[in-house]
Amino acid sequence: AKKEYIEEILELCKLKEEGRIQKIVVTGCLAQRYQEEVRREIPEVDAVLGIGANGEIASYLKKMWDDNTTVESFPPKTEMPLCGSRTLTTPSYYAYLKIAEGCSNGCSYCAIPKIRGKFRSRTIESLYDEAKILVDEYGVKELNIVAQDITRYGIDLYNEYALLKLLDKITSLDVEWVRLLYCYPELLSDDLIKYIAKNDKICKYVDIPLQHIDDTILKTMGRRTSEKEIKNLIEKIRNAGDVAIRSTFIVGFPGETDEQFQKLYDFIGEYKLNYAGFFAYSKEDGTAAAKLKNQIPQAVKNKRLKNITALQSKVIFENNKNYVGKSLKVLYEGIDYDNNIFYGRPEFCAPEVDAKVLFSSDYLVNVGNFYDVKITGANGYDLVGEVK
Repeated sequence: AKKEYIEEILELCKLKEEGRIQKIVVTGCLAQRYQEEVRREIPEVDAVLGIGANGEIASYLKKMWDDNTTVESFPPKTEMPLCGSRTLTTPSYYAYLKIAEGCSNGCSYCAIPKIRGKFRSRTIESLYDEAKILVDEYGVKELNIVAQDITRYGIDLYNEYALLKLLDKITSLDVEWVRLLYCYPELLSDDLIKYIAKNDKICKYVDIPLQHIDDTILKTMGRRTSEKEIKNLIEKIRNAGDVAIRSTFIVGFPGETDEQFQKLYDFIGEYKLNYAGFFAYSKEDGTAAAKLKNQIPQAVKNKRLKNITALQSKVIFENNKNYVGKSLKVLYEGIDYDNNIFYGRPEFCAPEVDAKVLFSSDYLVNVGNFYDVKITGANGYDLVGEVK
């Protein structure tokens, strides 16, 4: 992420040098964390703003222009506004609804609490109002509920976990799909599992960042769950209904032995999650894990990452066979010009990260609408079908 961030800034610096843009403002997590380095290493930047300055960015820009000077501002992270006016930057048919800011879980590998502060929930009323604007005014058909940990929602405001109350309000709107992203395993309750399975507007999909399966590694990571609890949770979800499971995992965490990696590899092969992302561990400045002595060589991390990613690909290819002959409700998103075919997503695929459905149609289809697609086969990760 840091590499992509810096490359983007340098690309903008080229545009500024060519006279195609006039000012460069850097904000966000990297600016917050590496403010000195940004100022020192990239003098072309006109303003460096911490995340607490986001709510006043327009006034800072005016000052920068009026005074023809550089601007720096790093107010407390807690000043980052939790609500306000909304601009839709995604396609008109789907949007993200961020229900909280920051994180209080304190995983040993993660710097987010240091950068963005403790977990802070937005009110149910403000979220309902924003969701209503997205649905009624923008025409959004899919709302993706996001935060660092949506299962923790409300505990800081209402002294209780209030995600179900929030979802009751959101699903009362005229929205087709509501998707839940980033549910921590220890707080994914039986009631929430039943809610996902029974509520027609909730996508039959849950994203649970599990990170590993070995108890020792999980403990060193600062996670609050165990191998037994993870496996029981997966069984509960599957017993509740046909709910897709997505997760993320870290390989090459400090101290990860060949045997511990093999346990994770075997888990992936046995439990066959619908989708999973894998990342080679990287040291984050200021985190507890970065100080551990038994760091894994990069070559070993890369090999483990390659092997487990290949295994997950096989799992996906095998899972795809189960959909052949079935009819899926697909949200049409656009045209794959390389294959000269339409594409979209079923409810068990999230935007940008999961697979697609490639399909043909004998009649005109409109982006952002839903269509029943009969699945006839698969093309790698993606399913292939035709509009019924």
